[in-house]
Amino acid sequence: MADRDTLPLPLEVRARLAELELELSEGDITQKGYEKKRSKLIGAYLPKPPGMEPSMGQERRTPVTPSSSSRYHRRRSSGSRDERYRSDVHTEAVQAALAKHKERKMAVPMPSKRRSLVVQTSMEAYTPPGEEHVRRQDTSSGSEGEGSGPANGTPTSSQEGSINMEHWISRAIHGSTTSSTTSSSSTHSGGSGAASRLADVMAHAHLSKSENHSAPPDVTGYTNTTDSILMERPQVSSNTVPNRPVPKYGNAELMETGDGVPVSSRVSAKIQQLVNTLKRPKRPPLREFFVDDFEELLEVQQPDPNLPKPEGAQMISMRGEQLGVVTNWPPSLEAALQRWGTISPKAPCLTTMDTNGKPLYILTYGKLWSRSMKVAYNILHKLGSKQEPMLRPGDRVALVFPNNDPAAFMVAFYGCLLAEVVPVPIEVPLTRKDAGSQQIGFLLGSCGVTVALTSDACHKGLPKGPTGEIPQFKGWPKLLWFVTESKHLSKPPRDWFPHIKDANNDTAYIEYKTCKDGSVLGVTVMRIALLTHCQALTQSCGYTEAETIVNVLDFKKDVGLWHGILTSVMNMMHVISIPYSLMKVNPLSWIQKVCQYKAKVACVKSRDMHWALVAHRDQRDISLCSLRMLVVADGSNPWSISSCDAFLNVFQSKGLKPEVICPCASSPEALTVAIRRPTDDSNQPPGRGVLSMQGLSHGVIRVDSEEKLSVLTVQDVGTVMPGALMCVVRPEGVPQLCRTDEIGEMCVCSIATGTSYYGLSGMTKNTFEVFPMNSNGAPISEYPFTRTGLLGFVGPGGLAFIAGKMDGLMVVGGRRHNADDIVATALAVEPMKFVYRGRIAVFSISVLHDERIVVVAEQRPDSTEEDSFQWMSRVLQAIDGIHQVGVYCLALVPSNTLPKTPLGGIHLSETKQLFLEGSLHPCNVLMCPHTCVTNLPKPRQKQPEIGPASVMVGNLVSGKRIAQASGRDLAQIEDNDQFLFLSEVLQWRAQTTPEHVLYTLLNSRGTIASSLTCVQLHKRAEKIAAMLAERGHLQDGDHVALVYPPGIDLIAAFYGCLYAGCVPITVRPPHPQNIATTLPTVKMIVEVSRSACVMTSQVICKLLRSKEASAAVDVRSWPPVLDTDDLPKKKPPLLYKPSNPDTLAYLDFSVSTTGMLAGVKMSHTATSAFCRSIKLQCELYPSREVAICLDPYCGLGFVLWCLCSVYSGHQSILIPPSELEVNPALWLLAVSQYKVRDTFCSYSVMELCTKGLGLQTESLKSRGLDLSRVRTCVVVAEERPRIALTQSFSKLFKDLGLHPRAVSTSFGCRVNLAICLQGTSGPDPTTVFVDMRALRHDRVRLVERGSPHSLPLMESGKILPGVRIIIANPETKGPLGDSHLGEIWVHSGHNASGYFTVYGDEALQSDHFNSRLSFGDTHSLWARTGYLGFLRRTELTDASGERHDALYVVGALDEAMELRGMRYHPIDIETSVIRTHKSITECAVFTWTNLLVVVVELDGSEQEALDLVPLVTNVVLEEHYLIVGVVVVVDIGVIPINSRGEKQRMHLRDGFLADQLDPIYVAYNM
Repeated sequence: MADRDTLPLPLEVRARLAELELELSEGDITQKGYEKKRSKLIGAYLPKPPGMEPSMGQERRTPVTPSSSSRYHRRRSSGSRDERYRSDVHTEAVQAALAKHKERKMAVPMPSKRRSLVVQTSMEAYTPPGEEHVRRQDTSSGSEGEGSGPANGTPTSSQEGSINMEHWISRAIHGSTTSSTTSSSSTHSGGSGAASRLADVMAHAHLSKSENHSAPPDVTGYTNTTDSILMERPQVSSNTVPNRPVPKYGNAELMETGDGVPVSSRVSAKIQQLVNTLKRPKRPPLREFFVDDFEELLEVQQPDPNLPKPEGAQMISMRGEQLGVVTNWPPSLEAALQRWGTISPKAPCLTTMDTNGKPLYILTYGKLWSRSMKVAYNILHKLGSKQEPMLRPGDRVALVFPNNDPAAFMVAFYGCLLAEVVPVPIEVPLTRKDAGSQQIGFLLGSCGVTVALTSDACHKGLPKGPTGEIPQFKGWPKLLWFVTESKHLSKPPRDWFPHIKDANNDTAYIEYKTCKDGSVLGVTVMRIALLTHCQALTQSCGYTEAETIVNVLDFKKDVGLWHGILTSVMNMMHVISIPYSLMKVNPLSWIQKVCQYKAKVACVKSRDMHWALVAHRDQRDISLCSLRMLVVADGSNPWSISSCDAFLNVFQSKGLKPEVICPCASSPEALTVAIRRPTDDSNQPPGRGVLSMQGLSHGVIRVDSEEKLSVLTVQDVGTVMPGALMCVVRPEGVPQLCRTDEIGEMCVCSIATGTSYYGLSGMTKNTFEVFPMNSNGAPISEYPFTRTGLLGFVGPGGLAFIAGKMDGLMVVGGRRHNADDIVATALAVEPMKFVYRGRIAVFSISVLHDERIVVVAEQRPDSTEEDSFQWMSRVLQAIDGIHQVGVYCLALVPSNTLPKTPLGGIHLSETKQLFLEGSLHPCNVLMCPHTCVTNLPKPRQKQPEIGPASVMVGNLVSGKRIAQASGRDLAQIEDNDQFLFLSEVLQWRAQTTPEHVLYTLLNSRGTIASSLTCVQLHKRAEKIAAMLAERGHLQDGDHVALVYPPGIDLIAAFYGCLYAGCVPITVRPPHPQNIATTLPTVKMIVEVSRSACVMTSQVICKLLRSKEASAAVDVRSWPPVLDTDDLPKKKPPLLYKPSNPDTLAYLDFSVSTTGMLAGVKMSHTATSAFCRSIKLQCELYPSREVAICLDPYCGLGFVLWCLCSVYSGHQSILIPPSELEVNPALWLLAVSQYKVRDTFCSYSVMELCTKGLGLQTESLKSRGLDLSRVRTCVVVAEERPRIALTQSFSKLFKDLGLHPRAVSTSFGCRVNLAICLQGTSGPDPTTVFVDMRALRHDRVRLVERGSPHSLPLMESGKILPGVRIIIANPETKGPLGDSHLGEIWVHSGHNASGYFTVYGDEALQSDHFNSRLSFGDTHSLWARTGYLGFLRRTELTDASGERHDALYVVGALDEAMELRGMRYHPIDIETSVIRTHKSITECAVFTWTNLLVVVVELDGSEQEALDLVPLVTNVVLEEHYLIVGVVVVVDIGVIPINSRGEKQRMHLRDGFLADQLDPIYVAYNM
């Protein structure tokens, strides 16, 4: 349908159409209703073509805006659809920009959100209106018709014209799909549509045949296939039957998880979509780099030689007309008040309104004069005592009056002027922690305010404490509240009279101003400035005595104060004051008052004009012909132009003359800067400029070229004030005059400006004492100028134009953008449906050395998830298209949740503060770091490896030593060391010290559950051996799985196996509450280890045969299960005596953090060597006691629990970690009670104590807990020491006698179960700080504690006796110097002898156990630990007097992530993330196709989930220079953790890809 301007429509039809459009823009009717009524109205006037042209269809669906020909001259039609920041030009531009995106199809994965967070109950609500048509079109249009645009599949009957706008645009953006959002809801009501759309998007997301874009070759390295499976995409072509059901996720390719299991899931399809989106070319790369104090290079924006530069001549300063001092102008404002109060006391001064718009009260000049005298007398004489009055002339006083009581305010203000005290008008503090009221408190404190004047009603309404006194507000000084109502005041004596002087340089009042960062400053205005400003306003506005003026503005500050309280009194005018509360009820009230009082002048903001437009259709009989001047207070906001135009369009017919509209520019510092004069000459049109946004962002003025999209239309704000001088200076650096075509900050030199920021001399100098210079560097005037904070230029004819504010300026990548412009663009994207107009905040935050733009808007409650997401992605595109700048984060919050300013605007700094501290609670977030962060460091190129010769030479030259170290020798042989086999040691102990207690098991109450002496253990082991031979019929060397809870049965069963010649494998029993997940692991170990039988206790035996067990695994395939609770009475005929010490002693199975189940073979030699090494390191003897709180199933935990006591003869006090869940103090109480010197625990135990006993140290002390005897408390671990945990544990229990030196860690891995272990003698473990950025390049650079990017690393204990270590390059296997990070290789008698697997692929890992260096010492055999670390020779000495070599473990090779050519360790990123917000309890990261996925556990309400997304993204960018691809917020306990307390990141990754995490929220960063 053609635009209505081109149709011959009667006027009444046009008027009705305008109203319809307004209703639609306000959301009063739906798009459908609008289309219906509209077609009804114009139906009769439409030409009826036989076949509808495709272009007509397109026209019909474009947004209804006037055609561009009517852009400037015919402004008739635009007005009826106005917004706060909307000019028809801009809306048109935005739509065009969005349409341009059609070429660049974008498939944006929509975040998925847990259902409970979504308001809708049924999925049906997810089908937006009109979806059916689109779905039909989509299926039919398919892939070939992609280019044919909106005409493709256009419905022809006009009833179907109700497909709403949003689909039209969404198709413009996404090609013919609306898929970017539907792909997420897998339960979508119309599955087939969703699938075909998804398929479409996938097809067009730039896939080329060669690119293999399904699941990545599995980085964990446990599948051998690198080529992945690619599913064929179903071809939905236009000749297929439209209703053919398409498989639900046509394009969710099969992907492999870690175990090579193909999964097809929605997450995968979605991440895939993200990956494809990210493959699109980014902004052009930047060439130059600057060094960030290290080799990591952050890109820096270099000036482009082709950028627009200012070319004009240097500007000259503009002088306003002479301020003509009229003879009868009063010498001061108080003199004026005295004059009118005595000459014409009956003249009305101020009329106030109630909320019904009825006049509430008329204040006459006589009353104003007498009452303000009374106030002056009382504050000077009735506060404090006669000798010590509280207030003296010049003191500051707060004025706290509500917005609906201008009369009381006016009386108090003039009372202060008469008493010569300085009023500081502020807002009424509503609560104790109002947005921004704390900052106002600081201002009052710095001004030394002790008294607050207020009205009766306001005083009653302030929050009161229990005794009725007003509490001290947060950040406020102690105040005396003084009510100024006449009835509370005493009458001044006859002879008392205020001293009325001529205006001088004393301070008249202080106006508060809120800065960009939320701080509040006080601008002081002198009495002479006050008077001069009133004179200048009187002259430029042509005020005359007894005129009536309607004031809608805030009368406490700014334009409202200057016109409605001050200038009005100077000219004896009558002010009709309209409170904000009345405007909310009746937006037309001000127009009605203008009409009713025949007012000559009105002071409004563009918001008030807009509100009047919305409501005007209810009013027929209003006339604005009495107005000679309509002051638009925020005329300096570039976007007020649309309100002015629209207002004129609608009200011109009601008598409004075009020349009446007078925008003005003002600022707290410079007062009124410029104002358009009300001329009678209506021929002179007001000035307009259509400026190119591109030019503006470079600070130059370019009248827009043919590119009509990105323009800013500005109107002039008139000329300079009388008696003032104005110039424009560069905003940064030296205040140099701008050229004529350059945007800069306006500066004013005049008597009528503020003088200072109260109490801040430095800032005052920079703002109020500026001396602009010309190009030769000479000042242009001897008088100082004041910076106005407004950005603009002086156009032809001396007209001032304002393009923005300094406060709203955001410098991104060297270009300047104005927050208001971005708000306008966002609002022009179909604003009414999704967000509230005027409830949008735009600000910038600094991330990674540049400003990043954040847009926050309040969402309408009725818009669906999908709508909002579509709107958000369109806003991003519009801003990108028009401003050529990326938005870093777009957040939508529920309506009415943004902090408000007192008059209903958004409190920007408070919003930013909430955003940064993660308490904004958005309901939708879209982050786009990929598009707008362009200054990341260059990806690292690996250097070629140095050859052997250069290493030898190089090391000598640079003095670097090869990184190698060893523990002391396994020297002297003692009595039990002659035995090669543990079974022999036990028999020897049973004979020599039969009654010596080896093991004591404690229960949760801390009492002894059972204990074993040498002989008891020996006898028990014999019976078990007999049972194995008899019932199990086992041969020598058969494998036996021991499935026992931690305890003594396990130990007996182990030695029973040795006595019978079998090979034991200890297995953690299934958890009775969680059989389904724990039993399969047991089954797997039993099968993989080829166990011939399972030994266990009766309870577990029953559990294995239970119903739940048979549901989890196939129970029939278990090997025979023996329970050892009833043992045979007889002992075996003969104990097995192994002949070859290199045969298997036992198998050690454990699941690595990457989810690999690996069993290693431990020979008898290795086992004995291991025990001996530990005995030497810890000095273990039969007289010693050791407390062990560990899981006894693998690694060092098992060795300490089962083997060491038998070997060394010391007593082990066994504390099962599971008992600590019942009684967290059990372990420490046992350590204290048994006076233990050495104890071993795991990280999970330490964490349990730290969290569970944190508040109980006092009560434990009173129970006699004493840890002062502990020499070593070793954490048994296979990871980098968790320094934060060990330190907090040490600090916490320091009061109980624990020596911080005692706490240390050990380090072991699969190839060698213990490489380091802090023993009793030897130096304390050291901590170093390394540069995290160097570490990513595999280099070790030591830095000072607390330096940026530093990472603390703690030594992993002392190297065990008999162990040699070298650091080697994991790729080339060459030895490394000690400043390099490399793989830790180990050579030792207790290395395991190989992996034990059922699959027979030992060959793959054979080099793990016998590797040789590629050069250097190429003969020794080493085992590769799979861990990265470095050695460092310390200043400390060993017991032997040698320098001590410390080993620092950094992390597992399997876990390390290669991103941008650098090596990252998940734990470092996780540590950063956990620090960002108090609600993040745990975090795990992993990669998927080069995307970094961050999973965080949220301890808090689900409303906080979205707060975490920007914070997580920011911190990873700042600290690690990485862009997070996906942020997943999950419940506590979702991140899987194994028994050693290590995160199982690969399991988590598989769960994520298979969509099993049930996340609260998943955000896909663009």
